[in-house]
Amino acid sequence: MGTPDFSVPVLEACVEAGHDVVAVYSQPPRPAGRGKKDRPSPVQARAEALGIPVRHPVSLKGAAEQDDFASLNADIAVVVAYGLILPQVILDAPQHGCLNIHASLLPRWRGAAPIHRAIMAGDTETGVCIMQMEAGLDTGPVLLRQTLTIEATETTGGLHDRLSTMGAKLIVEALASLPSLTAQAQADEGVTYASKIDKAEARIDWAQGACDVARLINGLSPFPGAWSEANGERVKCLRAEVVDDALSAGEVKLSNGRLIVGTGDGAVSILTLQRAGKKAAEAAIVTQGWTPPARFT
Repeated sequence: MGTPDFSVPVLEACVEAGHDVVAVYSQPPRPAGRGKKDRPSPVQARAEALGIPVRHPVSLKGAAEQDDFASLNADIAVVVAYGLILPQVILDAPQHGCLNIHASLLPRWRGAAPIHRAIMAGDTETGVCIMQMEAGLDTGPVLLRQTLTIEATETTGGLHDRLSTMGAKLIVEALASLPSLTAQAQADEGVTYASKIDKAEARIDWAQGACDVARLINGLSPFPGAWSEANGERVKCLRAEVVDDALSAGEVKLSNGRLIVGTGDGAVSILTLQRAGKKAAEAAIVTQGWTPPARFT
């Protein structure tokens, strides 16, 4: 049960491990592209290519959908970034319940956007937990966990891919070892919630400290992309690092192909950026054909 790109390696790993995937559940196709034609989710597209039946109900709260799910007689359900609430009757239907792959070290960053929030908060490590699902929001006991170091200028996009690969390997290990695993209740201390990213968060406030600005930029890359205005043009900043430079907040300096912007405390080097209507590229490439303004606002 999954929907976005993050879930695809998990599906592939379950198939490659020899498990009999009796069905795939995914979010319904959504309008996309210039023609706004319905486009299947990445998981649906991969499942169909593998010849696995796909179901995409709008909700699992109805009796008909719940009966259909129960009729699969599944041993277990693997859930990863599915996007629908699973009622208790769904959680109870498989013989061994539902296992969730969550991209954080629970109980830190329960909720919708754990990868974004970990980088934005300046965490130095994260990981994957295999959790036995229950009715609460990511509150279930943990069967397996594995940690991963967050690199200094790592973006959500890069960390997303590494955690997806880790989750795929860890769920295969969990399924193979299930009878011998002991579920550990989550600690009561250290609970944080990773709320969904709001596009209103994406405008850069250069009056913030350099560390906060760099974390915002890296945490919101590639989507929705932290942005600033440059002479009225919206420019997305997609990767950054803190540098030792003395500039006022928003002040811009070009130095040997590096784009340095001042903050309320120090400065950041914008490593990757994207001008309106252009492709994202390294700062040294973008500034070859564009002279940025004296100040970002």
